[in-house]
Amino acid sequence: MDITEIVVEGDTPGISWRLPVFHFKGSAPGTPKIYIQAALHANELPGTALLHFLCQKLQQADAGGTILGDITVVPQANPIGAGQWLFGGMEGRFDLGTRTNFNRDFPLISIRDRDSLVEGLDRYRAPDRLKRQLIHMALGADLVLDLHCDDEALQYAYIDEAFWPEASDLAAALDMDAVLLSDGESSAFEEAVSFAWKYAVPGEKRTHFSDKLSVTVELRGQRDVYPDMARSDAEGLWRFLAARGIVLDDTAQLSEFTGPAAPLDNIEMIRAPQSGIVLFHRTIGERVAAGDLLATIITRPGMADGSIDIHAPQAGLIVTRISDRLVHRRGDLMKIASDKPSAAGRKPGTLED
Repeated sequence: MDITEIVVEGDTPGISWRLPVFHFKGSAPGTPKIYIQAALHANELPGTALLHFLCQKLQQADAGGTILGDITVVPQANPIGAGQWLFGGMEGRFDLGTRTNFNRDFPLISIRDRDSLVEGLDRYRAPDRLKRQLIHMALGADLVLDLHCDDEALQYAYIDEAFWPEASDLAAALDMDAVLLSDGESSAFEEAVSFAWKYAVPGEKRTHFSDKLSVTVELRGQRDVYPDMARSDAEGLWRFLAARGIVLDDTAQLSEFTGPAAPLDNIEMIRAPQSGIVLFHRTIGERVAAGDLLATIITRPGMADGSIDIHAPQAGLIVTRISDRLVHRRGDLMKIASDKPSAAGRKPGTLED
């Protein structure tokens, strides 16, 4: 194992951030290379806990000579966000300087232009320099995993349709409850990686890959940071590495993924029609039928007409739910994975900002 460090100089005097990067050298040329990062949204920590335990297993494997493919691990990918606290709370998701999502606005380039990402870095602000160096590292691999989590959620992933169904082995290894099939039409990290591969020949779009993978893994909710859970997830990711031939472990076995794989058009985004106090009647992991009562929002406490009931627009599986109980108008409440496209429709790209 080799540990290097990326130093991101701040935009004001006297400030810099240090980013440790763990490298495990594979012994078998031609084996897939994998890049794994966590906490790009700095307040999403289940992935960091997972990688802590995975690195322990990889160190043992490295000593035993059973790492076949190159593995790069970045346990905390966003030291800038990790240092941005406001009134005792870490923001983590948005840069306080620009309000830009740390997982948006990654450069959309062809893989042939990879080296241009790290040329002339002084022209960019610190968060953009960090983004360019992260995606430059990722584009040196064949498989890219970006570990996130939701608010309250099942174990699920966003996987570009270009990598499906081959990526079902990852869903099985991590015992995912659902897969959301994305369209690759955003500037989020995993979609910027897949964009570079799709447009390896500029102007020509490749639509399917069996030898590549770029995915956002949602490791349940923000509070799901427990030792047994992190170890279990690390074992799951280890099984995936073994299944792809990156580590040697003949005992690692995968079952089949049996959960739903729903296109983003089939996701019902349940939003609050008005601000108020939300009372949930259903929770994550439950299947609902069309018309089922999902939540009540108390909009004017004490008034006879001071509440609103929210019902399921169609049947499906509740994949996520917010943890806040005071919501604003049009605030997201739930995601429901359904069998049919939502009547609400959506623009190409991500479900949320």
